[in-house]
Amino acid sequence: MTRSVTVRAPGKVNLQLSVGPVQEDGYHPLATVFQAVDLYETVTATVRKDEQITVDVAAARGAAVDIGAVPLDGSNIAVRAAQALRDAFGVTDGIAVEIVKGVPVAGGMAGGSADAAAALLACAEAWDLGVGRSQLDEIAAELGADVPFILHGHTAVGLGRGDQITPAMTRGQFHWVIATQPHGLSTAEVYGEYDRMIESGERSAVVPEISEDIMVALRAGDAELLGDVLVNDLQPAALSLAPHLRSVMEQALEAEALGAMVSGSGPTVAALARSRQHALAIAAHLTVSGTADAVVTASGPAPGAVVVG
Repeated sequence: MTRSVTVRAPGKVNLQLSVGPVQEDGYHPLATVFQAVDLYETVTATVRKDEQITVDVAAARGAAVDIGAVPLDGSNIAVRAAQALRDAFGVTDGIAVEIVKGVPVAGGMAGGSADAAAALLACAEAWDLGVGRSQLDEIAAELGADVPFILHGHTAVGLGRGDQITPAMTRGQFHWVIATQPHGLSTAEVYGEYDRMIESGERSAVVPEISEDIMVALRAGDAELLGDVLVNDLQPAALSLAPHLRSVMEQALEAEALGAMVSGSGPTVAALARSRQHALAIAAHLTVSGTADAVVTASGPAPGAVVVG
């Protein structure tokens, strides 16, 4: 019987994304606080008897995701994850990877990283490799800075390139409104604009540190305090490339969001609400305003990648 394993992995928002000046290796040092939210990618890995790695993609029911922007060749990060795992453990079997996307594509919410994390776990289980999470973490870090966090989920601090993960203590739930756009922003282009702004003197960059204010808000479960101290150093660059995102943030604040920011490298905007009901009210206001392509609500922290079938 062909072995098939299904894994679910969450998207994320960055409560803090502090970015230092680019280093000689071309990377930026980061200090970030991740929170996984209950928008999910679902990946099913089915063992093939040949050596091929294939991928198919579909949108989750009711999800506002543009699957046309997802590659179906070797550049797909889930395929790269499967190949990296196969290389690391000398696997000769192939694998068919099926992705059902519920996280916005190119939206700064780590949908691709969730695909990679889910594919790593699903393929490891389907190939019956018997590997632990620490071994998967090493491969995850090679695939992308967000992938190790998505494996573990919940709320965590990320340092270095964002891949040095430490769990963060939190209390209670936080409720988010996620406003997406019809066209994504390239992470590379946003970082390029960030570098241009630093070089031109429009912005300054310092060695990033984790915000103690954010840690206090999380430990207290204080959404109002958290809304006041949300940080994203990439936000000015994202707004420079996509100025209309400012209107989305303004509309969220008009609906009394506790805070609103560009999520990661954008163009998704995340707004923090007082409660689940308040999140629904903000979402309705944003929908009526017409400033977003689609609006969904989500809560965090959510668990990381987990086998569900």
